[in-house]
Parts: sequence; C-alpha cells; structure tokens
Amino acid sequence: MVFIMVAFCVTAQGTIKTMCYNLLEFPSANPPNREEILRDILNEYQPDIFMISELESEAGANLILDIALNSQGEDYVMAPFEPSQSGDPEHLQLIFYRKGMFSLVTWEVLPTPVRDINYYQLKLSTSDQQSDPVFLNVFVSHLKSSQGNANKQLRLQMVQEFTNRLETLDPNSFVIFGGDFNFYTQSEPGYQKLLDSTNAIVMVDPIDRPGSWHNNINFQDIHSQSTRMYSGPFGAGAGGGLDDRFDFIVMSQNMQSDPKLKYIPETYKSYGNNGNCYDMSINDPDCIGDFSQELRENLYNMSDHLPIVMNLETNKQIVLNTETIVHQNTITLESTWIMNKLNIHLNSNLSGNISFEVYNVLGQKLLEHESTNSEYISIDMNRLSDGIYYLRTNLPTSRIFKFLKTS
Repeated sequence: MVFIMVAFCVTAQGTIKTMCYNLLEFPSANPPNREEILRDILNEYQPDIFMISELESEAGANLILDIALNSQGEDYVMAPFEPSQSGDPEHLQLIFYRKGMFSLVTWEVLPTPVRDINYYQLKLSTSDQQSDPVFLNVFVSHLKSSQGNANKQLRLQMVQEFTNRLETLDPNSFVIFGGDFNFYTQSEPGYQKLLDSTNAIVMVDPIDRPGSWHNNINFQDIHSQSTRMYSGPFGAGAGGGLDDRFDFIVMSQNMQSDPKLKYIPETYKSYGNNGNCYDMSINDPDCIGDFSQELRENLYNMSDHLPIVMNLETNKQIVLNTETIVHQNTITLESTWIMNKLNIHLNSNLSGNISFEVYNVLGQKLLEHESTNSEYISIDMNRLSDGIYYLRTNLPTSRIFKFLKTS
C-alpha cells in the first residue's frame, strides 16, 4: 500500500467565483457523456462555488465531481447528497465547492409543495477565521415552471419557505440564493416576496434590472433560457431561442457594501450570452462577442439554460489550506481544519464496515464511530473542545490522521 501526503498552504487575494446552472435532466438527457462537456465549460470559468439544479441522482453528482470538476486532481468537494423530500425525486439541487477555500459547517433540506430548497453554510478559510470567521449561507432551488396564476402561487409558496428560513439566521448573515426561478416578470408575487424589504434578511437582485423579461429584446443581454431554437434533437428541454430570464442569483443586501463579503459590480453575467442572441440559439455564428464560439457550442449541447455567474470579494486574506491526506485507494479527509463535523470520503472499492476512533494528544480515546458501507462519512465533533486530535481506523494498513478542531 502506498501513502501520499501533500500539505501546503498558499495565500490568495479575496475573490470568490460563483456559478449557478440548471443542467437539464442530468445525466440522462442527450447528448451522452455531458459530464465531459460540462468539464470544458467549468475549466473556462473555474467557479469556487458551483450550484446546480435538475440533478437526477447521486450517480450523476459523482460524474460531475469526478469528471467535470476533478479530472485533473482533487480540487473540489461535493456537499452530501440528499434525496428529495418534496416528491420530485429527479429534480434535485446540490453544491460543489473548492477544497481548502471553504469548509461545510451545516446543510439542510427545506421541503416545499414542489421541489426542495437546499441550504448549505460554508465557512471561508481566512487567516483570522478563529477570531472573526466569515460564513456564507448558500441556498439553491428550482421554482415551479410555466405561466398561469396557479404556477405563480406555487413559486410564491416556495419563496416563502426560503424567507421563513431567513428568520432563523443571524440578521447580519451573508446569503446567496441561486437557481432556476422561472420568473417571467418582476411583478410576479414570488419575485416581489423574494426582494421584500420587510424580510428578516433583505435580499437584492445584484444587477437591478426590473421589468418584464419574457420575450423582451430590451433584456436580451441577461436572458438565460432557451439556448436552442429547436429542442427535438436532444429529446429534452425547451426550444425557441434565448428570450427568458429564468435563472438568478440574488444576495443579501449587506453584500452590496460590507467589505467582509461583497459583490463585485459588473461580474454578474448570463454566462455565454454576448447580448445579441435574442430568439436565437446560443451557438449561432451571428452571436459573436467576448464569449467564444467554442464555449457557446458547449453551452448549446449541455443544457437549455445558461449558467449565471457572479464574483464576490473579501477584504480578508483567504488561506487556501490545500492539505490533503490520502490513504491511496481508501480514505481522504475533506479538511484537516474543522468546526463541527469531520468529513471523510471513502473509496467505492472498499467493502464492509469501517470503524473510526478519535484520540486526543494524550492518547486517550474520546469517541468511536462505525460506518455503514458509504462513500461519505460525517462524524459529529461538537462534543470535543478546540484542539488537535487523531483519527485511526480498523483498516490494517491505515495511517493515523491528524486534524485540528476550532470553534
């Protein structure tokens, strides 16, 4: 058995790139092997937080992680996959995030009358994270589709589930909410509720472009659906060309001005949209501009939606703790710097149960955990005080892993 230990830290200026993308019935929709198309799209943008909707399965999530994001290394981590709690088992949401830049503090599924809203709290890895931590609360969902009053009311109900959850957060929290929201106009009750100034945490649309977006050439630069004139060759998705702003990232109002975590103006984009593709396919040769033909071909083949991207910045120094401890072909610790949970990735080739034991620096065993045969294990560490600890397993050749717990 070969052991690999790579441990180094690099400091970086405080820019965070986010992307939200409806992947269209992933992975079943045509063309085949879309994870490879997605890889090429992501390689060009390189998001630090990647929010997705229309995920069909955990197998699809693993394709994204292994092929689209980590084909050249282990740069990204996937949040725990959660089955639907809202009765739509094949339209799921999930996030992926850059390893070392963030740690996942908590996650939750918010059921709604249509589809889940998924919530994740990320802690930014900064040089002063113990004394002044920065938390980013990320929500992602796919609101009810189609026109009509009944569907508008269902979108409103889903938004109300989100705004109700805001009431439980610190009012000064940093929040982003991304997804396929299916709003046709700013007058929709769901959109109005989303940006209601009486919400516990006030949310804003970063680009502040109110109006009737549907079939309106005045908004052609921010349209995100549909990338295709004709959907027939793909067997899924919508046709008709770009003429709707269905996809959004909104943010808490404090992110307009708080230097700890702030939106960078002019970085919010309908990714791939050169602003001249109204009612056309995104790969039309006439839709020339900053986004290349190659990228637009990939976006055309990937989904009937375009990704939404925006950048954030912090006045703090981000410390990219890229320490990765790997017991080759068996175990990877997501991070050796944790708060509440120690997250462990197990190779799918492992069989049988694996036991874990945690010891303090005096060699005293403090807790035990036995896994079921799972590729992702999360062990609650809340009962432990801050300090250095060691993890060992019952695998005959496994090394001892060292980690630091902080508040």
